[in-house]
Amino acid sequence: MSELTTYTNLLTEIKNRIAQAQTRAVLAVNAELIYLYWQIGQLLAARQTQAGWGKGVIPRLAQDIRNELPEIKGFSERNLKLMGQFYNTYKDLFVNSQIGQSVIAQLPWTHNVLLMQAVKDETIRHWYAEQTLTHGWSRNILKLQVESSVHLRQGRAINNFQQRLPAPQSDLVQQALKDPYIFDFLTLEPLFHERELETGLIQHLEKFLLELGQGFAFVGRQYHLTVGLKC
Repeated sequence: MSELTTYTNLLTEIKNRIAQAQTRAVLAVNAELIYLYWQIGQLLAARQTQAGWGKGVIPRLAQDIRNELPEIKGFSERNLKLMGQFYNTYKDLFVNSQIGQSVIAQLPWTHNVLLMQAVKDETIRHWYAEQTLTHGWSRNILKLQVESSVHLRQGRAINNFQQRLPAPQSDLVQQALKDPYIFDFLTLEPLFHERELETGLIQHLEKFLLELGQGFAFVGRQYHLTVGLKC
């Protein structure tokens, strides 16, 4: 191995370590922020229960925090109410466990707010949280997935994968397919032509690929593929 190759490998390894450390740092900071919001929600819930404070105290708190800590953002009246809701939703989230181990703590606050308000079932909410981390869904993509009830369709397409493929490959491929696929966003009338379908898919490419799921990419409007081996 040449000296240049050795140096290149060293540089690549150092860059990878730096990137990994940066990712861990971001996740740690986010987890601490989520924990802070949970703690504030806990304090609000305790005061309202013990002292009989009503919801009227929250606007006052928001105003005082804004006056005394003007450089600190994220403590509006709305957000304080959401913190209380967050604690009531996840009362046992950080009890007897490390902060970073929770899937919920690894999600950004806006993702958590969306799931908390849009998905009431705890098991389903946890599924969306795990899928968000696995696929790196933005908040907008997560919203689309929730609105289309993707959890009801994931892995339900009829196939013979279990008979033809060994585990765990059969399970992995099974989960990549949905039943049914929903293309309502195309808004095409019945008896549409193939060209209309193609145009509609191109115009809504992001939603189309999102509906298909992982493992798909756009390489061209009409891309020639050669299937099979030449003799």
